[in-house]
Amino acid sequence: MQWVPIGNQADMFPEGTIRPVHEDILIAQLRPGQELDLCMHCVKGIGKDHAKFSPVATASYRLLPEISLLQPIEGELAETLRKCFSPGVIEVQNLNGRKVARVANARLDTCSREIFRHEEFKKLVRLARVRDHYIFSVESTGVLPPDVLMSEAIKILMGKCQKFLEELEISQMD
Repeated sequence: MQWVPIGNQADMFPEGTIRPVHEDILIAQLRPGQELDLCMHCVKGIGKDHAKFSPVATASYRLLPEISLLQPIEGELAETLRKCFSPGVIEVQNLNGRKVARVANARLDTCSREIFRHEEFKKLVRLARVRDHYIFSVESTGVLPPDVLMSEAIKILMGKCQKFLEELEISQMD
């Protein structure tokens, strides 16, 4: 595929910036001796118009888990506690020959609540969520990486909020 600029597009887009996302996109399977002669047109759109324009595959958020050990958990109980959580959440350390559990990375927790199946942990562990700490997950299917998509989405949201505030001020003046 070759991009042919129209008008002042060559000035706006340096050579090589307009190209397919993947070089090996299958358009059609041809038999020996067959060929395609075609002209393609590209249209830039937004997801509001149609889902095909949305560069996001999956977007979700969750609150940061908070795991508190209310009392020291030692010995085999520490190993059992570690197995109740996703790998990397609870770490078992050897302190003076004793196995002691500690929270290593609460962010890795999937909030499975497996610990509540064990009676011995009900008064030793408290699970909660930090109410003002959001963890966003954005998967990109287009050219833009997820961090750029997120920052652009925030800019659009801020613009909409600003427009809403302006409309609110105008309606209060009337």
